[in-house]
Amino acid sequence: MTTSREVQLVARPQGAPRPTDFRLTEQPLPEPQDGQLLVENLYLTVDPYMRGRMNDVKSYTPPFALNETMTGGAVGRVRVSRAEGVQAGEYVLHDQGWRTHAVLDARRARVIRPLPGVPLSAYLGVLGMPGLTAYAGLLRVAAFQPGDAVFVSGAAGAVGSAVGQIARLKGASRVVGSAGSADKVRHLTDVLGFDAAFSYRDGPVGRQLREAAPDGLDVYFDNVGGEHLEAAISSLKPGGRAAICGMISQYNSTEPPVAPRNLAQMIGKQLTLRGFLVTPHYDLYDTFVQEVGGWIQAGQLHYDETVVDGIEAAPGAFIGLLEGQNTGKMIVRLEGQA
Repeated sequence: MTTSREVQLVARPQGAPRPTDFRLTEQPLPEPQDGQLLVENLYLTVDPYMRGRMNDVKSYTPPFALNETMTGGAVGRVRVSRAEGVQAGEYVLHDQGWRTHAVLDARRARVIRPLPGVPLSAYLGVLGMPGLTAYAGLLRVAAFQPGDAVFVSGAAGAVGSAVGQIARLKGASRVVGSAGSADKVRHLTDVLGFDAAFSYRDGPVGRQLREAAPDGLDVYFDNVGGEHLEAAISSLKPGGRAAICGMISQYNSTEPPVAPRNLAQMIGKQLTLRGFLVTPHYDLYDTFVQEVGGWIQAGQLHYDETVVDGIEAAPGAFIGLLEGQNTGKMIVRLEGQA
């Protein structure tokens, strides 16, 4: 019998999550049945959307249940296969993270054919859900066109860093990003090729955005909400489009946010502000992997990972993610990884 070490949610956070909201436990796993796989997880992802699932509220995805193992993206090696089309030893992407091992239906797993020179962990980041979120959000939801001026908030994160680079590679006239430290700002301009960047800690976002994009914006990709969204609405040109992906600035808030206070500008400017989820856009997945994977292999698109080791480090990695301790994708690496 295989034993899995797993992280459970034992208390719903009030404000920012704390280590005591989580518990590490061991669970015996059943033998896989017909159509199932036994997977040893190699890498796990922690993502901002998971904070919403810790609240007991109705949303687009069910909340995590207390005293049960949480779920999330993972890449693992198949140890036992009882399913046609999946062989032991192959690598799969699935949603049974926050644990070292999982037994799952094969139809819930996607076999990974790793690209030469690209690590498996990338399939949880730049070639996984965050990367597809960036790709679909910019090109389909925001209807990006060559020559557009683009602003990305949270631009040093897994999604934001991909958005800015894809915009640049697709012919943006100007790419501007915001981040939370001087080091991240330098990384955006010196490594990722943003035309301008600023730290939201250095002053009002609206003023800094006007200085970084004096001719205005065509597209805003929102990962932060609040003051950033308000600033972007003011800087968007008539007919501007915003893809609303996340609002991390208020995920831990216990009071309703004040901003944006200028939504009335949507009328005169005829703006489009469109919230979206990545799930309806998985029809783009093969095209996305081929194009973005090609950019990575050609050295045209850079990606970063902040890696912590061990299943016991997963809660701290998640808390650190919400505090902005990561550059690029936050990854939890488990023992036995390839």
